[in-house]
Amino acid sequence: MQELVTAIRNRSALLFVGAGVSMNLGIPSWRELSAHIAGKLGIDPTEFAQMGDDQTLAEFYAIQTGSFGPLRSWMDVEWHRDAAEKVRRSDIHRLIVELGFPLIYTTNYDRYLELAHEAAGVPFIKVSNIGEMTRVDPGVTQIVKFHGDFEDDGSIVLTESSHFERLALDAPLDVKLQSDLMGRVALFIGYSLSDVSVRYLLYRLHKLWHGSSYANARPKTFVYMGRPNPVQARVLGSWGIVPLFSDGEDVGEGLCKLLATLKREATVPGPAAAPDAAPKAAARASKRPRRKPRD
Repeated sequence: MQELVTAIRNRSALLFVGAGVSMNLGIPSWRELSAHIAGKLGIDPTEFAQMGDDQTLAEFYAIQTGSFGPLRSWMDVEWHRDAAEKVRRSDIHRLIVELGFPLIYTTNYDRYLELAHEAAGVPFIKVSNIGEMTRVDPGVTQIVKFHGDFEDDGSIVLTESSHFERLALDAPLDVKLQSDLMGRVALFIGYSLSDVSVRYLLYRLHKLWHGSSYANARPKTFVYMGRPNPVQARVLGSWGIVPLFSDGEDVGEGLCKLLATLKREATVPGPAAAPDAAPKAAARASKRPRRKPRD
């Protein structure tokens, strides 16, 4: 894990944040969202859940109602109730900010990463579409909303069709991600590895380097998996991915411990006399005898 620690210390690492991090704040799961959709359509939630996967059910809602506006508004309001208090209580969000990742990608629609940076007084730039890419400042943390943002309905990846389009990985944000990943150590947190879109992204990253004569230069990619899973670990390892596990039953607590460990190891305190070093050096230099110029 030393390569990850070093990259964080040098502010060159990339963080990818999934739904598990937001669920730590009490945000509904996909299954709970599908149950809400069923209620809006007047269908029994248990019966509705058996009619397709979550993305298919979301697409059915879009077809039936003709608009995502009301659902997006409900999600925005419900997911951000008591937002300031939730952020204040979240050690995970606090540690994410304190680790100082210059690039944070997220598939979450909510604003909790942005709110955590605002609460800590850390500047950031949100990027959710090609227009916002023009405002990127290399010296300011970028929060890239890879599956869209509540402020832009057209950017939200929620239906089966929009997920398939995202898997093409040829949109402007996809090109940016591939460029950012190529030269950076990356850490993925908050993901279920049954999520095919994430697995496909990790596989595509593997294929970018596989067979290349420069494969040895590939920066490592780390994935926090929660509980140990030897099958997933073996498959990901064959793709050049380094799995990280929790040492306890509570996956959220394990993630918090991981981030705290990374912060501790990446923090390198400077010598106590460092602030006075420059003035003292200048004073010593002023006392040195000057050589006479040669004829």
